[in-house]
Amino acid sequence: MDQQIVKQYTTPLPQPIDSDKSIFELVKGRAERLPDKPLICYKEGGKWIGFNGIQFRDMVIRLAKGFLGKGIQKGDAVAIFSHTSWEWVALDASLLAIGAVVVPVYETNSSAQVKQIFNDSSVAYAFAENIDLRSKIESVKTEIPSLKEAFTIGEGALDAIEAFGKNITDEEFEKAAAQVKGDDVATIVYTSGSTGTPKGAELTHSNFVFAALSGCQYIPRACNIPDRRILMFLPLSHVFARYMEMLAFAGTLQMGLTSNFTTIIQDFQSFGPTLLLAVPRIFEKVYNAASQKAGTGYAGHVFARAAKLARLWSEREQEGKSLGVGEKMRYSLYKKLVYSKILEVFGPNADFCITGGAPIDPSLAHFFAGIGMPLLNGYGMTETCGPVTVETPTNKRIGTVGAPLCGMTVGIAEDGEICIKSRSVMKRYHNMPEATQEALVDGWFHTGDVGDIDDAGRVLVTDRKKELIITAGGINVAPAPLQASIECCPVVAQCLVIGNNKRFVSALITLDLEDTNQWLQSKGLQPCKDLKEASENPVVRSEVQSAVDAANKTVSRAESIRKFAILPGEFTPENGMLTVSLKVRRKQVEAHYKDVIESIYKAPAPKKQN
Repeated sequence: MDQQIVKQYTTPLPQPIDSDKSIFELVKGRAERLPDKPLICYKEGGKWIGFNGIQFRDMVIRLAKGFLGKGIQKGDAVAIFSHTSWEWVALDASLLAIGAVVVPVYETNSSAQVKQIFNDSSVAYAFAENIDLRSKIESVKTEIPSLKEAFTIGEGALDAIEAFGKNITDEEFEKAAAQVKGDDVATIVYTSGSTGTPKGAELTHSNFVFAALSGCQYIPRACNIPDRRILMFLPLSHVFARYMEMLAFAGTLQMGLTSNFTTIIQDFQSFGPTLLLAVPRIFEKVYNAASQKAGTGYAGHVFARAAKLARLWSEREQEGKSLGVGEKMRYSLYKKLVYSKILEVFGPNADFCITGGAPIDPSLAHFFAGIGMPLLNGYGMTETCGPVTVETPTNKRIGTVGAPLCGMTVGIAEDGEICIKSRSVMKRYHNMPEATQEALVDGWFHTGDVGDIDDAGRVLVTDRKKELIITAGGINVAPAPLQASIECCPVVAQCLVIGNNKRFVSALITLDLEDTNQWLQSKGLQPCKDLKEASENPVVRSEVQSAVDAANKTVSRAESIRKFAILPGEFTPENGMLTVSLKVRRKQVEAHYKDVIESIYKAPAPKKQN
């Protein structure tokens, strides 16, 4: 066993993977295996249209020739600054085909962030979705010496690129494509920076090829059997969405692309995905909407009993037990009257969901499992090229994030840190040798997360190593489970548990105004005009107190939340308190609400109630 790794688990690799190939070879393979099957779909005029395997491959080659004609060479960095779209995928695949290095930029990034990323990765060319995003680039263009030209996707950029390739022969393209090897850097993806300055992870063709083909072997039901569909609404700037793009090339997935959240439920119905990917907040909103729709009368009473029985069904299944005779009869009834109506939200073909990015409250996971829509937890990060562990329908346990994908190893260090060994782990941090040396030790990537592994190889993630709270009394508190529990409250948007070096644990809580008003109206009460009014509403505060009380029941007295403040604002990427991947930036929040935190700890700690 490797030094300082006290426990490890590897999922065997049934079929060897030759990952010393380029991502374009996955695109070619998809066209050869499934030439006429849809690959990339998008909505136009209210209808789903798109490209099959051959059409997409041919478009990629035409664009790649255009890039060659434009003078883009292997190793040149090219940025894509756009929402999720078919153009994003086409640009990505064609640039990768000739060995260019793709640098994704979130559409929410500021001009200052654009300048920082472009300069760090020496971006030579950039593609912006529209004039507004292009203007962010133009405003700092003189401060980016490496930048030669910026294009606007919405103003015919792809057609213009194709035109540059008219005189490039097939032989010239094939020669350029053949020079791209597995160890070449495919992309530099910048972490969202929840704990510090964003770092650029260099991910190679080999990283993505191995990760994608491993996923196909590990969970074929999701991505490598006929007629699999996924509706992708995560930003393609995020590594997980990018991984799903590669998984579609490697397997059988048909990708529907959208960035319009206002039509997401209608898109579920019309596109009919078999696999759903979403952060826990999406499922919290589905549950809360169903609860509020039922109301407080007889229908609300039925929903509450049905929800309780769904959780019980899941808990019993996890224990290897079953419901009693009477419970089975009620469960069958609720399946027709209650559960089926909720499942309609996910569309006609939904098979199961994969969730990640933040811990999900176990009671919510048990509810969805009980109604027939298991939420399979996954775990991974930018530096690991996407997922490292995922639950499967046959190997799941609520509270864990599943076992490693095929050919990947998870280890636990002496201090409890989760470490990863896999061909999908990044090459290095760009221009950051010290950070690279700290993260990559003896072939292991040190994640900064703390956890454990059970006998079936399933990983339990306790918390971020750097975010464990140590109170003034020396008590170690993992904030994530408490936060996940409180965020299930129908009025809560976000919760940040605090208390490092303090006498007791407390929490900063934000509200979702739309959900809060829907909840108030379901109780026959007047809605609030803004978040400040909502934060001062005594009925809302009582509901939040109930959520805090429920969370406190899961921990010891010393770990419990003794006081909380409901904030009159939100954590958002725009105000710097959320990352673009919607993780809370602890330092920024604590700095912004310094006075609120001081007021919490000025007063004596609440005494234990009898």
